[in-house]
Amino acid sequence: MLKPIKNERQYEDALARTYALLQKELKANSKESDKLEILSILIKSYEHEHHAMPKPNPLKAVKFRLEQLGMSEAQLSEVLGYRSRKSEILSGKRKLSLAMIRKLNQALHIPAEVLIQAY
Repeated sequence: MLKPIKNERQYEDALARTYALLQKELKANSKESDKLEILSILIKSYEHEHHAMPKPNPLKAVKFRLEQLGMSEAQLSEVLGYRSRKSEILSGKRKLSLAMIRKLNQALHIPAEVLIQAY
């Protein structure tokens, strides 16, 4: 029977059970595939509460996203609308304004909660 994960020992056990299930060729909508799905949800919930990943630095997030999209820093100037500000922002000399955060969120799909952090 599956139960909520309340401590590290149970968490490690759930990971081991998940790994064992992943090694099998599960059929869709089988009891084992349902068990895998439920274990994944329980693990995700526990990790979110006890092993949360810190949000990335806003500038690093912008640079990483540019790289992911194959965009150049010049194209970032087009997104922001300010050619000279792009270098000031990426060097950390100028902070992102609310308008810039909105543009980056829309154009690069970087979560606003990442972009509004202090850096």
